[in-house]
Amino acid sequence: MKKKFRDLLHAYKVDAHRITHSGLDDGSQEQLRKCIRETLEQPLEFHFHKEPSPERLETFAMIKNYTTEAVLPPVVEKIMRRVVQLERQQKLLVELMDGLLEAISEDLQAAEARAAAGPQGAS
Repeated sequence: MKKKFRDLLHAYKVDAHRITHSGLDDGSQEQLRKCIRETLEQPLEFHFHKEPSPERLETFAMIKNYTTEAVLPPVVEKIMRRVVQLERQQKLLVELMDGLLEAISEDLQAAEARAAAGPQGAS
């Protein structure tokens, strides 16, 4: 039982390390591009407390354009890359839990079979 747990945990650690430290596969790259595109296409709105002057609106529009075109895309890409990695790690963790529960179930079934066969074999 301990060996099964150790093997499952080791496999999870290896896969999680690979996900974190290697590049994304084609499916994850496509998912990443889609998430980035959706995030950057969302409209950005800002509500002023008072009616701003035209000069202030022009300055604000310049800052907004620079931010959305130059600053935001690399930041969103890094965040979304991490989100995709965490989603893949979570999927691996769910698979690990399934494997652990399956190993426990198999061990319980084997113990029950041994217990049921034990008293009959002694008679």
